[in-house]
Amino acid sequence: MEFELRKEEKAFRRIARQFAVDEVLPRAAEIDRKGKIPRDILQRMAELKLFGIPFPKKYGGANATMVSYVLVSEELSSANASIGFLSAAGLISSFPIYYAGSENQKEKYLKPLCSGEKSGAFALTEPSAGSDPVSIETTAVKQGGEYVLNGRKALITNAAVADIYVVLAYTDKSKKRDGMSAFIVEKGAEGFSFTNFEDIMGMRGCVVGGLEFKDCRIPDENRLGGEGEGFKIAMATLDRDRIGISSIGVGITQACLDASKKYANERIQFSQPIINFPPVQFMLADMAVALETARLLTYKAAYLADKGKGERITKEASMAKLYASEVALRAATNAVQIHGGYGCTKRCPAERYFRDAKILSIVVGTSEIQRMVIARELMREAR
Repeated sequence: MEFELRKEEKAFRRIARQFAVDEVLPRAAEIDRKGKIPRDILQRMAELKLFGIPFPKKYGGANATMVSYVLVSEELSSANASIGFLSAAGLISSFPIYYAGSENQKEKYLKPLCSGEKSGAFALTEPSAGSDPVSIETTAVKQGGEYVLNGRKALITNAAVADIYVVLAYTDKSKKRDGMSAFIVEKGAEGFSFTNFEDIMGMRGCVVGGLEFKDCRIPDENRLGGEGEGFKIAMATLDRDRIGISSIGVGITQACLDASKKYANERIQFSQPIINFPPVQFMLADMAVALETARLLTYKAAYLADKGKGERITKEASMAKLYASEVALRAATNAVQIHGGYGCTKRCPAERYFRDAKILSIVVGTSEIQRMVIARELMREAR
């Protein structure tokens, strides 16, 4: 068993860490307060080629590993989780185009996403369809050489900000999951609008809102894969996204541990640093153990994704996402506790870590859904 990172992977981590420390961390509180990631930070990420990391160079990517991607996401998220969340939005809008797109679609849409020239969004969730994607109501009716989309999407990261949207809709609802198809929709398409922007508790640097389609005509050439392949595309995409979300959890947990160690060593009570007290030591020890466990689960899932095992990474991706997200929330809770009254103020980074961490246990499938997925995979193995 090899635990050593490749030279290329170490290089990506080093670049991301330097960028995170020098350019993101000093503005992390500002990003959270203003609810916006500054344009110059996104431009700098594009210059450093931090978009499109796991995709081939011919499409503008870095032709690097999924492990490289999670290393970068971890470093960015330790400075500001909204940056990691934005990176995950880029991954799940790019992956379905790479996975199921034609060469023309990859040239037209994947290239600008990988270069950072354009941004993307993945639209599956609806007001009445969250944990149960089969219950989506958006439809795409074929009319000549076009599809006419009607429906609404909710809680979409990068709504109105993105240029390119991967949208799931039913082309034949009678077939249930086998009647779902995927489409590429460009911002500005007639009949495509934005609604219900949310004031979310965490990841406040990201824009989250709804999409609405009213007789939105999409050319046949913008369908991803064949009719009825949308559910398969969506599930393969969510597997990768769960790995990405796991890396955000690892980054938040690392930030919690670093901040807590520093504060506990500086905070004097009863004439000594509070790090000398066993209850504080135990919280730090629990953070450290959970951090390494979450990191290993995340790296393993990314490694399996690189091995090209397709659907076989479903269990590992869900395990990593479940554990890393719950670990991040526990670590953030303990970080607030260690910081005491200061930890409950907006001046304290631990307060932001707590809000950001809670989001992770809900997005891309709640913790309860992850447990159901893992159990289903275990039952399949037992047969």
